[in-house]
Amino acid sequence: MSGAHAAGSELEAAFERLHAWCRERGYSGHDPFDALNSRLFQATPLRHSRVARLAWTQLFKRSPINLRGLAGVPTEKNAKGHALFALAALARVRHEQSALTEAEARALLDELLAARLDNLSGAAWGYNFDWQGRAFYAPRGTATIVPTAFAARALVEAYEVFKDDSYLRVARSVCDFILHDLNRSAEALDETCWSYSPLDHTRVFNASLLAAETLASVSALTGEKDLCEQALSGARYVVRRQRADGSWAYGAEGFQSWADNFHTAFVLTSLARIMRACARARDELLEATRRGYAFWTENFFLADGWPKYYHDRLYPVDAHSAGAAVVALLEMALIDEAAPALASTVALWAVRHLQDRRGFFYYQLRRFHTVRTPYMRWSQAWMMYALARLLEKSGRKSVVSGQ
Repeated sequence: MSGAHAAGSELEAAFERLHAWCRERGYSGHDPFDALNSRLFQATPLRHSRVARLAWTQLFKRSPINLRGLAGVPTEKNAKGHALFALAALARVRHEQSALTEAEARALLDELLAARLDNLSGAAWGYNFDWQGRAFYAPRGTATIVPTAFAARALVEAYEVFKDDSYLRVARSVCDFILHDLNRSAEALDETCWSYSPLDHTRVFNASLLAAETLASVSALTGEKDLCEQALSGARYVVRRQRADGSWAYGAEGFQSWADNFHTAFVLTSLARIMRACARARDELLEATRRGYAFWTENFFLADGWPKYYHDRLYPVDAHSAGAAVVALLEMALIDEAAPALASTVALWAVRHLQDRRGFFYYQLRRFHTVRTPYMRWSQAWMMYALARLLEKSGRKSVVSGQ
């Protein structure tokens, strides 16, 4: 068996193990940021304290053991995770269409649609937990652009696969949420930064760019040139704030100055998708994308595929970084024909170092221990999306669907 064939078989088997593990649990699980769902915490006055909410969330996120059972945090479905699972299922349909793969994709899409939030200008989604960040507090169910944009990506791809207008109508409705409900900040007439939610005025680069990606992707299907112009305005805001070394900070504020692997991957993925969707975008965005891609690939990966969380240190190693990197590298074939090969290398590293024999992926490898908590959105959904896209691109058939 050739090396490439053996690697492909290893990735197939890894996908099937992960797929089976997630399906057995109905795609429901815990999340690194769901600590405020704790029945214990919610029963105390601490739930009203910003400092207590931050500390409680960080305690659970950083703990080497999963404290959620003791604290009464239930397993639940997460809208962004569900969108990623739907995207993985759509990749399987494109690769090996059958009654089984189509039924699973449509079921996941139906659940995603059922989780939409009401009382907004357009379709939107939120997280299934209260979230306390340094910049603002978002109660459970607050509409936020990140899960909304991934839901829109799934709906756009669902329309392209099934030619079902109902998916496109909801994706178009997401554009109304972006244009009418999110807050805007800009420092020039031809650029826009969208907020994370209707409640804040934060300037988070990857989040605003996800809004721009959504507008561009819908425009490519509806022919609305104004949506592409809005998308380019959002993309300009981000590319103009690229640092001299090619990197992007997480956001515009001083406390958001770090750069990490997966948020960089999000930026690159959205830029690639905007360039594909909008005719004029390539001329404006290509050079910044190339510079960002060069910094990312040169600083965030070791030769064996090890995906570093930060560019200047080896630990922690995070399944989320691996999954998002694989997806971004497949998109980066737009500018580098060698990118898919690196995607396979990263995926194989993750399978060999982060996947449990039972199928799920560990949260993180840290310098002296491994955090094995099987977070559903953060680790499993991203790795399933990544592996499904790799199998689609490689042309390899799934064992289960055989189907």
